[in-house]
Amino acid sequence: MTDAILDGINSISRKPRAKNTRDKSVRRKPWTPPTMLDAPPAPEGYKHRWIRAEVRGFDDRKNISARLREGYELVRQDEYPDFEAPIVDSGKYEGVFGVGGLLLARIPLETIAERSAYFNSRSQDQMQAVDNDMLRENSHSSMTISKPERQSRVTFGSKDKEE
Repeated sequence: MTDAILDGINSISRKPRAKNTRDKSVRRKPWTPPTMLDAPPAPEGYKHRWIRAEVRGFDDRKNISARLREGYELVRQDEYPDFEAPIVDSGKYEGVFGVGGLLLARIPLETIAERSAYFNSRSQDQMQAVDNDMLRENSHSSMTISKPERQSRVTFGSKDKEE
C-alpha cells in the first residue's frame, strides 16, 4: 500500500498553476469584415491616430504640418517589422504606414490630456461669457434670471392622462 501512495505522490504535477492558462483552448473568433485602419499596438505612454495627408488626390500639407506641430510623430514601417499593413511607397512619407490618404501617427498621452484640458477651459470660458452677457442684458425687473439653467427636459403629455 505504501508503494501505491508513493506512486500517487510522484505522479502529482509540480508545475506552478500560473503556467496553466486557457490560451491554448481559446475559441475561434467569428468572422468580421476586415478594417483598413488596423494599427500596431502603440508603445507605452502613446496613442496611435490616423491623420489626413490628402483629400481627393491633393496633398493636405496644412493638416499634416499642424498635426506635427501639435506633437504627433509619423509611424514608420521599420519600427514594426512584424506588422502587415500598407505603407507609402514613394515621396516625402515613404516608409510610413498609410491607407487611402491617411498616415499613421503617434502622440503622447500627456499631450492628449493637456490638449483636452485646454479645450475644456476654452469651452468653459465661452459659456461663462455667454452667461455674463445674458445676465448683463437682463435689466427689466419683471424678467429677471438669477442663474442660468443648463438642463433640458422633454416630456410628452402627463402621466395623469393615460388611457
